[in-house]
Amino acid sequence: MTVNKFNRTLRLLSAGAALSILMAAATAAFAETPKDTLVEGFAIDDIITMDPGEAFELSTAEVTSNTYSLLVRLDMSDTSKVKGDLAESWTVSDDGLTYTFKLKPGMKFASGNPITADDVAWSFERAVKLDKSPAFIITQFGINGGNVTEKAKATDENTFVFTVDKPYAPSFVLNCLTATVASVVDKKLVMDHVKSVTPSADYKYDNDFGNEWLKTGYAGSGAFKLREWRANEVVVMERNDNYYGDKAKLNRVIYRFMKESSAQRLALEAGDIDVARNLEPGDLDAVSKNADLTTVSAPKGTVYYVSLNSKNENLKKPEVQEAFKYLVDYDAIGSTLIKGIGEIHQTFLPKGQLGALDENPYKLDVAKAKELLAKAGLKDGFSVTMDVRNTQPVTGIAESMQQTLAQAGVKMEIIPGDGKQTLTKYRARTHDMYIGQWGSDYFDPNSNADTFTTNPDNSDAGTVKTLAWRNTWEAPELEKETKAALLERDGAKRAAMYEDIQKKFLANSPFVIIFQQIEVAGARKSLTDFKLGPSFDTNYVGPVGKE
Repeated sequence: MTVNKFNRTLRLLSAGAALSILMAAATAAFAETPKDTLVEGFAIDDIITMDPGEAFELSTAEVTSNTYSLLVRLDMSDTSKVKGDLAESWTVSDDGLTYTFKLKPGMKFASGNPITADDVAWSFERAVKLDKSPAFIITQFGINGGNVTEKAKATDENTFVFTVDKPYAPSFVLNCLTATVASVVDKKLVMDHVKSVTPSADYKYDNDFGNEWLKTGYAGSGAFKLREWRANEVVVMERNDNYYGDKAKLNRVIYRFMKESSAQRLALEAGDIDVARNLEPGDLDAVSKNADLTTVSAPKGTVYYVSLNSKNENLKKPEVQEAFKYLVDYDAIGSTLIKGIGEIHQTFLPKGQLGALDENPYKLDVAKAKELLAKAGLKDGFSVTMDVRNTQPVTGIAESMQQTLAQAGVKMEIIPGDGKQTLTKYRARTHDMYIGQWGSDYFDPNSNADTFTTNPDNSDAGTVKTLAWRNTWEAPELEKETKAALLERDGAKRAAMYEDIQKKFLANSPFVIIFQQIEVAGARKSLTDFKLGPSFDTNYVGPVGKE
C-alpha cells in the first residue's frame, strides 16, 4: 500500500479501525499519521489507573488534564495565578475559611449530562471517601469522610461552597484545586457503575464510588474524552464536541507506548509519529539538525531524586545519607545524561516556584564520603539495592551512582522494572533505594515541601503517604515549619520560610536531589501550536493542529 493510499484509507475508517491500522503500520517506513490525529511516542508505562480520584502518576495526569475539568486551572499566562475553568467566579470570606464558586451556565459532560454544583460536591466526596493516594490534597484542609458533605457542598445548582479549617494563604487553597484529584466527574454516569463492596482496607464504605469502572472508564467534560487505554500499549483520546470551551482542532490524540529514545527518533523521522516525548541528549541533537523536524522545550516543576529508606539500618544513619550526597558525579551527569533535558538542582523546590533555593553545595568527593562512612562505623562499606525504572535518564544515573558508590566501598545492585513495578514497590516501602521523579501536584511550594518533609504517621498503616513516609523518615521540626508556612499570607515572608526549610533539608535528609527537568520533545514541523507547559498536567493538546 502506498503512503497516499494509506492516508486515504485512514480517513474513511472509524476511529477504532484507524487506530488498528495505525498501530499495525508502526513498523512500516514513512507511514504518515492521519491529518486529523496527533500521534505521540511516549513512555506511558507508569499509568496504573485512569480514575482521577486515584491516579497519582505523571503520564496519567497529562491525560486527565485534557479529558477532565476542574473548578480552576493554572493561568498559563501568569503561573502565580489561577483562572476559572468550570468556575465563572469565586469569593473568599473575610475570615479566610469559606470559598464560594459560581459555575458557568449551560455546561455539559461528554455524556450530555448537565454539569452542576452537585457533580462538583460529589466529586470531592468520592475522592475523600475513596481515600486513595492523592486524597490528602483535599483532606489536608480538615476534611474527612464524616464531614465532607458539609465542607464541600452545593448550595444551589450553580453554587459550590468549600470550607477549610484554617485561614490558609488563598493562593495555596486555589492551587490545590488545580490538582488532578479535584477533577469533576459525571455523578449520574458514575453512579450507574457503582459496585457494592464489603468495607476493607481498599474501600472503607459499602460501595466503590465507581472506582473499579473508572480505572479504564471515562466520565469527564474536558476538551477530549478518553476512548481507550491499554496498559503499556496505547492511550486514545477523541474530541469532546460537548466541551464548553474552545473545541479541539484535531479529532483524536494517540499516545503510543514507546520506551526507547532511539525508537522514538526513528519513528519521528519516518513520519510514524508526530511527537517524540522521551528523547535523550544524542537523539535530541539529531532531531534539532533535521530540517523536517523541530524541538520544543519548557522548564518543568519536576525534580529527579534518589531516596534512602530508613527501614535499612545503614541508610538510616545521617552520616550515610550525607555521604551518598558526595557520591554523585553531578558534573558528569549534567554534561552527558541530562544535557538539554535538565539542569543540576539539589533542592526540593524547582526554580519558578515561590521560595525556590538555587543552591548546589554538593559535588563528587569520594574522600569526604569515606570519612563520613567511617564515622558511621561502615569504613568497609556495605551492600544495598536500588529500584530503577528501566528508562533513561534514570537508568544511566543509577549506573553512574553504582560506579561512584563502589569507589567508597558501597556495592549497589540495580533492580530494574517498569514504572508500575518500581512505583508499587516504592509505595509499599519495601525498597532500599529508589530513583524517581516528583512533579508538583499543584503550583505552590507546599506541594513539594509537604511531601518531602511531613510524615504524621510513620507506621506501615499510615494513610498520609508522602515521600517522607515512603522512606520511613520523620522530621518533626521541619514538619512544623512547613505547616506554619501555609498560614503566612505575606508572600515575601512565606518565601523566606521555604528557603530556611530547604537549607535544613539539604543538610539532613535521606533524599539526594539531583536535577530539575527541562521537558523536551521532537515534533514534525507540520504541527501548529504544540507546546509544553510548566507542569506535568499542563501539556494541553486541544490547541494543536496540523498544516
